[in-house]
Amino acid sequence: MTKILFILIIALVVEAVGVVFLSKGLKQIGEVQSISVREIGRIIAKGATNRSILFGVALEAMFFGALLYLLSQRDVSLIWPLTSLGFVITAISAKMILKEEISGWRWAGVALIVCGAALVSYSEKAKAKTTEPPPNPVATAAK
Repeated sequence: MTKILFILIIALVVEAVGVVFLSKGLKQIGEVQSISVREIGRIIAKGATNRSILFGVALEAMFFGALLYLLSQRDVSLIWPLTSLGFVITAISAKMILKEEISGWRWAGVALIVCGAALVSYSEKAKAKTTEPPPNPVATAAK
């Protein structure tokens, strides 16, 4: 479980920084002026050459790869709720990198997310204690 949590935390840091760089790049591009083929083409062209967006996409792809690995190792009912801890890291990253102001209400919401992730993690420990080990194939064959 320690290895899984270590990989999850690294993946969530990568994901949070990726989201922050995507936001930064989108703000650099500017708002969509109108819904037209020409305007959409302009936004795509600017996005495809914006370093912040490209870096953010690369980090998000790395997170997705790590998520695929994690989901192959543990129950989705454990891993997916724990990814909500990314909201905590994203809030901290936004404050540090983008200098966003985060209100007390938002921090309270982040605290609730941490409590929920702790409950999910605790449920995995409780499950491990109550699950019986698989039968010994040698002892079963001897009967």
